[in-house]
Amino acid sequence: MRFSYAPPLGGRPQVPPVAVRRKEVAVHRQRRRVVRPATLFTVLLFAGSLAACGGSGGSGGSGGDDGTLTLWTFKQSHVAALQAAADAYREESGVAIEVEAVTPDEAFVTRTQAAAQTGDLPDLFETHIHGDDFTFGGAGLLEDLSDDVTDEWLSRYSEAVRDAGTVTPDYYEDSLAPDSNLAGIEEGQRFSVPLTMGTFGIVYADAERLAQAGVTEPPATWEEFIDVLAAVDEEFPENGGLSVGLQSPTTGLEWILQPMAYGQLGQDGFEALFSDDANTDFASPDGRAVLENYGEIQPYWTPGTQTLPIDQADLSFAQGESSFLVGGTFTLAFLEQNGFDTDNLMTFPVPAPSGGAIPELTLAPFGLTGLSVSATTGDKEGALGFLEYMAAPDVAADFAQAALDVPSTDLGDDPTQAVGPVLGQMMETLSSAAEAYNPGDTTYKPSGYDGEEVAALLMEYTPLARTDAAGAGGEMADLITSYWNQQR
Repeated sequence: MRFSYAPPLGGRPQVPPVAVRRKEVAVHRQRRRVVRPATLFTVLLFAGSLAACGGSGGSGGSGGDDGTLTLWTFKQSHVAALQAAADAYREESGVAIEVEAVTPDEAFVTRTQAAAQTGDLPDLFETHIHGDDFTFGGAGLLEDLSDDVTDEWLSRYSEAVRDAGTVTPDYYEDSLAPDSNLAGIEEGQRFSVPLTMGTFGIVYADAERLAQAGVTEPPATWEEFIDVLAAVDEEFPENGGLSVGLQSPTTGLEWILQPMAYGQLGQDGFEALFSDDANTDFASPDGRAVLENYGEIQPYWTPGTQTLPIDQADLSFAQGESSFLVGGTFTLAFLEQNGFDTDNLMTFPVPAPSGGAIPELTLAPFGLTGLSVSATTGDKEGALGFLEYMAAPDVAADFAQAALDVPSTDLGDDPTQAVGPVLGQMMETLSSAAEAYNPGDTTYKPSGYDGEEVAALLMEYTPLARTDAAGAGGEMADLITSYWNQQR
């Protein structure tokens, strides 16, 4: 299963935007997982009950009758990889950990609520970074790790996600809103350490079909990408197309158009598309040029992709109904789980157009999941030891290979040596460089910006073909200007 993010509480950098995914990352807005206020209130009540219980008993609290610690995760695809790491940790430390999946996301939250009421919390959690970790932490269910995580420990993580799990001033400010799901957090607290990171804008292609069409290397430019789509479609007219879960229309806008536009125009020109300046917005010459490039995909959409949920689009590719898929780093494990041979993958980021401002486009990662320690564990030292153990490069590499997920630990300039060609090739597209496209930075958009509404206008252009580039650009520009006017 995948995981859900929620509508933003205001545009902030380093958080994933709309449409990351329905299960593993079912998108909502720029990001913050939302637990409805009533749900949060229940968690807070349960936290009070937990305090009254003294945090003992059951499989949580005291670490279980036989001293075995428990770890709950909402990601079924991580269970075997986490358990293998836990077994290796036991050999080293003598501390036993049992990993259990609690799925889907709603069940994970519900069971945590119930366990808080009865004092049966697990000793460790895998949580959504800046999501469940803050919600549970603010309710008093998790340990504040800010005094436990050393600089040496943090140095093992990729620079882009070292602060993930920490309450920044922006998140603290959000927590003060009357209906905030982050109530109770304090600036500087840390409720998780990074486990996995990733991004979207990753193209997955069937390598065997590409080879049959004469393509053996990833396209380096947008124009080459369109040529590759055309070549494979000609060779495989029934199933050579591109799948994207456009039932969530932001997938087209945020996973394809935006990274391409960033590479075409550079950061300043890209951000200006979302301004209310008629000289630079989507109705401007630059905006129209971006839309015309994007429209070149039109002949190659898999029929019906505009109605597919994200998971169904992934399944369409996994089952051979299409030859290309655009998703995120988190898509890889899902494809493998659904029978696709991951050795038969060619992956590459959505490329920039030839002559663009950033010809070799890379993608900035954001934190996806983290590990947290329950406030009621009977063995905080053992639980903390496991969190630090998971940050070791060799352990993180083994976990990544088993889970087919990108670890937050820095594996060096050539991750392929550590995790193999498929995952390594994808990891090489991630970068903390200043010129990398950062989908989590939404500070250049108006506060009322609604990606779903803007993306729906883009869909009228392609794949629905009800308007042209100029028409779509004008309507997108007018809508974005209305958001700016509301903000004033």
